[in-house]
Amino acid sequence: MFNETLTKNDIRRIAIVGSGLAGLSAAIKLKQLGHGVTVFEKSRGPGGRLAAKRVAEGAADIGAQYFTSRNPEFLPFLEEFAGSRSFSTWDGSFGFQDKDGQWQAFPDEHRYVGTPRMTAISRALSRHVNLIAETRIESLERHSTGWRLTDTSGEQVGEFDQVIITAPPAQARDLLVQSNLPELAAELNDAVSRVLPCWAVAARFTENPWPRHVGMRCNHRTLFWVANNSSKPGRKTLDQDSEGVWWVLHANPEWTEQNAGATPEKVTEELIAAFRELTGTTAMVTDSVAHRWLYARSEGGASPGHLWFEDHGIGLAGDWLSGGRVEGAFDSACRLVSACTEQSVSR
Repeated sequence: MFNETLTKNDIRRIAIVGSGLAGLSAAIKLKQLGHGVTVFEKSRGPGGRLAAKRVAEGAADIGAQYFTSRNPEFLPFLEEFAGSRSFSTWDGSFGFQDKDGQWQAFPDEHRYVGTPRMTAISRALSRHVNLIAETRIESLERHSTGWRLTDTSGEQVGEFDQVIITAPPAQARDLLVQSNLPELAAELNDAVSRVLPCWAVAARFTENPWPRHVGMRCNHRTLFWVANNSSKPGRKTLDQDSEGVWWVLHANPEWTEQNAGATPEKVTEELIAAFRELTGTTAMVTDSVAHRWLYARSEGGASPGHLWFEDHGIGLAGDWLSGGRVEGAFDSACRLVSACTEQSVSR
């Protein structure tokens, strides 16, 4: 049976696919409860959307730009397992454009970033778990007591009582389809349609092109979000770096979809041109890097918090199940851990 009563001598083996914030949070929580947990990550290291690109002066955050903390358990969790030095408050003026193109102030709340880059948080959290990197899980095969996992090279990587998937919904659906679980995969169809892509460009300007704000939500035909990466704590600022200031530019989903096949050079050229139009800056760009996110953020739809398929011993967690914010990944992981462990003990 999948769900036997947990005793001192019955440590459940749990696989987690994906090492973003949801996967790492779930792994740490389950480990605290005494379970044996293995996290599989397709990339070289953890992070998910807490991503950064290396640039000349360090790194530029090209994924999630900041996070808030409305759940009173979130910051204490980060302080305990990532450490207080891994994140800090991002101070400054934030603005958004209304429908008339006028700048309005963002709500006044604390915004946090990883220091010296967003990946600092996930890398610190990953030290508390058994993480197997550069391993993409291809399929799950059911056997007498749970699931046997196989990677894309055809190698069996372990047998587990339960599996938690924290990959983006499109990748999670593909995994379920490849595991002959079409009914579970169908549960993700709506979520897949609501995940939006994003072209991102980090550009270094010779001088600060927009001193008024450090981060802006744009009402523009090309741009969705722009931010002064150098203004974040732990990064070099204009005063410290005579060579310039790094800004991150995010295209909106519509423009990204229309330019899905464009070269990074073309995308960089057009996003910088749009930023010049938005701000009126004439500052020279001396360096840049581009990245295309296929699964950048989730918008709209139901927010059940998590998905737990009790009869299969399979669960899903991620920010896309809990409002789309970074903190939502933590909330989703906590809810899923409660659901699967309470159910296990009750059997």
